[in-house]
Parts: sequence; C-alpha cells; structure tokens
Amino acid sequence: MSRKKTAAGHIRVGVGGWTFEPWRNNFYPEGLAHSKELAYASAHLTAIEVNGTYYSTFKPPTFARWRDETPEGFVFTLKANRFATNRKVLADAGESIQRFVGSGLSELGPKLGPLVWQFAPTKLFEPDDFEAFLQLLPDRVDGLPLRHALDVRHNSFIDPAYLALARKYRCATVFTDSDDYPSFVDLTGDFVYARLMRTESKVKTGYAPRALDRWADAARTWAAGREPTEVPRLAPPGKPAGARDVFMFFISGAKERAPAAAMGLIERLK
Repeated sequence: MSRKKTAAGHIRVGVGGWTFEPWRNNFYPEGLAHSKELAYASAHLTAIEVNGTYYSTFKPPTFARWRDETPEGFVFTLKANRFATNRKVLADAGESIQRFVGSGLSELGPKLGPLVWQFAPTKLFEPDDFEAFLQLLPDRVDGLPLRHALDVRHNSFIDPAYLALARKYRCATVFTDSDDYPSFVDLTGDFVYARLMRTESKVKTGYAPRALDRWADAARTWAAGREPTEVPRLAPPGKPAGARDVFMFFISGAKERAPAAAMGLIERLK
C-alpha cells in the first residue's frame, strides 16, 4: 500500500493498538494467528498509536520486532509512560521521562512517530509547573529526532497562555474530536495530531461518509500548510506555513468500527 504524501507533508491514518477481540470478526481474516495481526494491520493502515507504553515499560527487542514486522513508511506513535504525567508536580518528572525515552524507542528508527504525553482529566493547567515539564522533554534519543504531542484533558488548558507555552517548546496539541475532553485544534507544533473519537456502531464505516470526506479535506489542508475553517479553536487561524505531517487516529467510541473508519479515510486520501 502506498503511503499518502502531499506536496507539503505526510498524512498517516490509523487506530489505537492492533489487539482487540471484536476486530477478529470484522477486520482480521478468519483464523488469522494473533502473531500476524500487526503485519496485517500495518498493511492496511499507515500508523498505529500504541497505548501499552502508557501502562508498561517495553524493552528494545520489542520495539525492534515491531519495526521489522511492519512495512516501510509505517509509523508508530507511542503514549509516554503514565508515571511521567500522572503526578502532582510535573517538574519532578525528569527521571520518569528519561526512563521512558531511554527504554529502546530508538529501535523503531524512522518508524518512530510522535510521543504522546497524556495528562489526567483532573490535571489543572499550572503555567510554571507545566513549563518546567516541557523543559524536560528531550529533542533526541540516540541521535533520532523526537516530536512531542500534548494530550491535555482539563478545561483549564483552554487558555491562550497554554497555547503560548506549547508553541514556545514546539509541542503539538492533541485535537480530540470528543465532548469528553477539551476539543480545540489551534496549531502549536509543526505537525497535527488528531484523535477522532466519535465512531458509531450503527455506521459500517464508523464515521458517516460525509464526515470522512470532511476529515480528508481537513487532513489535506493541514498537510498543505493551511488550516481548516470548520474546526473548533481558541484563536483565529495563523498565516499559511510550511509542510506539516498529519497523524489521525480513530480511537475510542465504537472501537470495533475504528479500522473501517481509518481505511475509509485512507481511501479518500489516495
């Protein structure tokens, strides 16, 4: 499968993880061995967000195996370990950040996508402490450039001061298409990271065709260095910029429909 590349940036589309029992009835072929699921998923999607790294520490051979089982151009985005973000004082997270970043992520090589730092829904925006945390995020690991996405989940982050800090440290803000978390798409980094969380069981493709059309248009617009007009934001769109990579994941909602939604979006981007 070709990986969509615009004149501006790459657009990658996927789901969260690759192990989910209902997918064995509507995504994976009947009888497919569990050990073949990653290879199959990566042949039909262009990215996967890994949630397991949020809960557990993986070792270098695991990341190397993921690298070897997936095609060229495929990308993994990784949720940072929760010990780095689920804490009262974020400024004290340095050791946990280094432990996660140094756990073997670089084995993924060019297949390493953004690192996602997910904060608890109860975590308030405290500017000084949050900036101290951002100062701890490394630019590289073993010579490999790192990109960081901030998944902020409390309404106190709906604040121009937050946008200014994220832009200062060139971290993207995760856009969540959901009513459960703050949902704004102001650009704060040089890539876009969207988690689309409204898949419906009654819709075969998870999202209705018109909704997938709109998200395909939005992805192209972002990748071309512009900003869509029909998305929620805190501030007016900025001036057109340079190339942007775009990462879009169908997460949560009716999870059994996520692969169909992702493949529907990929088809529209060809």
